[in-house]
Amino acid sequence: MAKRSSGALTWVFDLDNTLHNASPHIFPHLNRAMTQYVQDHLALDESAADELRDRYWRRYGATLQGLVRHHGTDPGHFLWHTHQFPALERMVLRERGLRTALQRLRGRKIVYTNAPDFYARAVLRLLQIDDLFDAVFSIEGAGFCPKPDAQGFYRLFHAQRLMPARCVMVEDSLGNLKTAKRLGMKTVLIGPAPMRVAGVDVSLRSVLQLPRMQEKLK
Repeated sequence: MAKRSSGALTWVFDLDNTLHNASPHIFPHLNRAMTQYVQDHLALDESAADELRDRYWRRYGATLQGLVRHHGTDPGHFLWHTHQFPALERMVLRERGLRTALQRLRGRKIVYTNAPDFYARAVLRLLQIDDLFDAVFSIEGAGFCPKPDAQGFYRLFHAQRLMPARCVMVEDSLGNLKTAKRLGMKTVLIGPAPMRVAGVDVSLRSVLQLPRMQEKLK
């Protein structure tokens, strides 16, 4: 992990669809795996399991949260069985110039993800940027309280001794950014169509554009 840099911003990055494009391969695999898990453990057919998975994701920000609240699912068991990727190295899409762009950002860099730790670290290694981050704060560290739940953010602030006003949250999820903004963080929305949105300080197509926005985010 990278060394700390004092007196500068702390960049807090989401992982999937922020640091890499998870939509073509990763997310479809995850959705299938989660639907299968719900089928197996709640004795539902595929259609009902898929509907329940999606409903919990929309309501809580993560399917896991709904399963824990309503069915007593063991979080570790769920995460392990749904995040198995035998061909992960062929599924992670690395954008050229990503490492250089991250190196140009002054200050600490942290990954904050709703994914499990073992998966997040594997993806960062494949992206060849794992050494640029001071910490990986996963769903385990958040006490299985996924973004946009504020409790996960509070755990992050405490664990990493962060002052929200000196942090920039970089995310593809507007809901997660709204929580970050309410808690005092600066916010960057990553997406294919940059737009002005309430609660978002900067909107960009890619994290590759972040270095030129450093001064604006101070």
